Amino acid sequence: MAAVIEVGGLRKRYRRLRKPPTVALDGLDLEVPEGGVFGFLGPNGAGKTTTIRCLLGLVSASAGSMRLLGTDVPTGLAGVIRGIGSIVEAPALFPRFSGRRNLEILARIDGIGSRSVDAALDRVGLTARGGDMVRTYSLGMKQRLGIAAALLKDPALLILDEPANGLDPAGIVEVRGLLRSLGTEGRTVFVSSHILSEVQQMADRVAIVARGRLVATGSVHEVLSSGRTAGVVVRVADLEAGRQALDDAGISARVDGDVLRAAVLPTEAERIARALAGRDLYPSLLQPDEGNLEQAFLELTGDDHEVGA
Repeated sequence: MAAVIEVGGLRKRYRRLRKPPTVALDGLDLEVPEGGVFGFLGPNGAGKTTTIRCLLGLVSASAGSMRLLGTDVPTGLAGVIRGIGSIVEAPALFPRFSGRRNLEILARIDGIGSRSVDAALDRVGLTARGGDMVRTYSLGMKQRLGIAAALLKDPALLILDEPANGLDPAGIVEVRGLLRSLGTEGRTVFVSSHILSEVQQMADRVAIVARGRLVATGSVHEVLSSGRTAGVVVRVADLEAGRQALDDAGISARVDGDVLRAAVLPTEAERIARALAGRDLYPSLLQPDEGNLEQAFLELTGDDHEVGA
């Protein structure tokens, strides 16, 4: 599978007056394959937004190499920029203009016909509200309009920095569904985000960065499994009785909320089911204990603070 983003040994140092320089990127390596949704995760100050800014030529890297769509950047960025749509931080919109008018202005700047405006509005589900002023839009609608702006060029690669930031749950669901849909069209959607549960639901692959370096990358399943102790999650009607049944069978388990977590390999699932059935307990859930992306993130980065840009 071809890589649409390639980063090697990327470094970025910000000089500060009369203070030591700040190291935002410290030899970052990253490869994003073509197609689907790729989640780019990291704690505050990990270097996510700096990476995106370097890729798009908004800041200069101190060292390292970068390629977008097979072309060296920033030297060759002008040759591939029409194949890239992006939002860095909040989309810039004119609140007293309609959504359609905002897109028409951007299309004219890029020499794109009005047909692209209609297609972009339709793609993000804003055709019916295209004539309304942006100041009347919800946050979710404004974010979708920003994504429409990024789609005007019909890009092969979308680079989106925190597209669900500040949205309410309904807005997050809107944007999540849109990005998943875009990722099934053959485009590559590269998403920086701190909402780990949302990334887990929409991304095909993820990369986690900490202190300007890559700490994990792969499919969501691979990253969830990275460095974790194997186990099995079990749900039965009577959790304490289930725990006792497993304990009597020599299987260590503990009650965790509305499930039991058994400290055995997933291949021991049949043994667990047999021990429970012997006490007339029948599991409604019996699956490998992968945990969630937030747990994997904390284990991999050793960071106990809020995840962010």
